[in-house]
Amino acid sequence: MKRIFTAAILIPVVLCLVFLAPYWLFVLVVAAVAALAGWECMSLTGRAGARPPRVAVVAALLLFFAGNFEWPDRTVILLGLLCLALLVYCTFSRAPERVLGDATASFFCMVYVGFTLLALTGLREEPNGPSVVVFLFFVVWAGDIAALYVGRYLGKRKMAPRISPQKTWAGAVGSLVASLAVAVGLLVAANVLEKWNSAVLTYSDQAWYWMMMAVIVNVSAQVGDLAESALKRSAGVKDSGDLLPGHGGMLDRIDALLLAAPVLWYAQVIRQMF
Repeated sequence: MKRIFTAAILIPVVLCLVFLAPYWLFVLVVAAVAALAGWECMSLTGRAGARPPRVAVVAALLLFFAGNFEWPDRTVILLGLLCLALLVYCTFSRAPERVLGDATASFFCMVYVGFTLLALTGLREEPNGPSVVVFLFFVVWAGDIAALYVGRYLGKRKMAPRISPQKTWAGAVGSLVASLAVAVGLLVAANVLEKWNSAVLTYSDQAWYWMMMAVIVNVSAQVGDLAESALKRSAGVKDSGDLLPGHGGMLDRIDALLLAAPVLWYAQVIRQMF
């Protein structure tokens, strides 16, 4: 019930941000989510032996989003400069024997949380950005819910028992089917709204493209979920935090998006090139 109650509050808020919020507010919220997830990520690395400078890394994450908002074509340069700044900070604020581990953990957090979530802002800025972001969220959410319940009631064969003992192949297949079903539903809804002269949902490419994207996003989301589970096992914890009742920490809630969002963003970039 905690899980359902939390989702019932968050989903309408997220949809309002996607469709109604100005771009700067959307970026600000994503940056805040990255900061919270980054803090939890550094807690995991702390349990694994590294001690990255939390305040400095969170500041770097916020600067990364602020800089990209101002100079969206300088993403790689901004990331490189901030990572170099964190290296200098670790060099002079840590004992020599700790610099390698702490600096590496800092860089990892910048990429794993910052660079991946930045893809959300890139998707939102596209001409039909809100529709693409909703596609991403719904495909990931539907797959996550289906994997949980199909795996619980039908799952027998474990998919990756050393990483996540409760993940099953039945749950993975159910997740994929649910993502495809939601993608079909969004395309149908977009066509109906178009007949009503509404541009709330728009998907300009052909249906086969979005069905293919649903498969790619779903697989990426499942891998992203497993990747975060592996990180938690490395740190010896069950959840990354307890910020969201029934969902664990912020990192637990967005783990699938951390891989699915950049994969969809790269797919969109490649699609536009051809």
